[in-house]
Order: sequence, then structure tokens, then C-alpha cells
Amino acid sequence: MSISRESRRYPKRPILGVGALIFRRDRILLVQRGREPLKGYWSLPGGVLEVGEQLKEAVAREVKEETGLDVEPAAVVEIFERIMRDRAGRPKYHYVLVDYLCKPAGGELRPADDASQAAWVRMKELSRLRLTEGTLAVIERAYARRSAK
Repeated sequence: MSISRESRRYPKRPILGVGALIFRRDRILLVQRGREPLKGYWSLPGGVLEVGEQLKEAVAREVKEETGLDVEPAAVVEIFERIMRDRAGRPKYHYVLVDYLCKPAGGELRPADDASQAAWVRMKELSRLRLTEGTLAVIERAYARRSAK
């Protein structure tokens, strides 16, 4: 049973989510969020872990649902919290996100599910996009780590 969109607001406990860093040469795959929170912002493809699902399974499922692509999760890049507070300071959203470096493994790029757009974006063009908080930093760290190999 997945978590309803409504129960994600003012949650009783943090919600575990996953994200995918998928590179193709000097480009990263990003999705533009089609729903709240952060509708219109660009971010990594990803979503919420379902009960009984392993983290790597969740990453692959979420990428497929949002972009149409198949991926192979390779390694955890980063774990961080995203807490968005309301005007009174109460946590309106609270996610713990596990971001994986993933290898493309097939499929055809097409935005779906809660993504309004999906695109391969050049690293030098990232600063022009309205990115979700923390996204640029994690992309830069993963790109540097990937390039160092």
C-alpha cells in the first residue's frame, strides 16, 4: 500500500524516498515536477519507497514510472533530509532521501506519472534551471566522483 499524497502533508514521521542520478556523458537526467510539493521545479527522478520494497527496486520503479527508462542502481551517492515548514514553523513535509548513481539500461525517454517533463540536461546548463534545494550540490558531487574514476 503506497502513502497517499494527502498523508505526505504534516506526516507523523519522516517519509523515506529515493532519487536517481543518471548521467549520459556531460548530461544528467532531470524531471520537472508536475505536482506539489515543488511543482514546476526540476529535480532528480525518484519517489517514495513502498512497503516491502527494497531501495534499489524503488529507484528502478520510480525512474521507469517518471521517465520511461530502465536503470540499474549502482551505488548510494548521498542521504539527506528535506524538511519543508509551513508559516508557523511546523514540518509540512519531511523526507529522508537516498540518492543512487544509476546506469541507463534501456527504455524510451518520456515524462509520465508526476513529472511534467523529462530531459537530459548539460552540466553547464544546470544553473539556468529552477532546481529543488540541494539538487545542484548532489549532482555536482556525483559528477565529480564519477569523473574521478
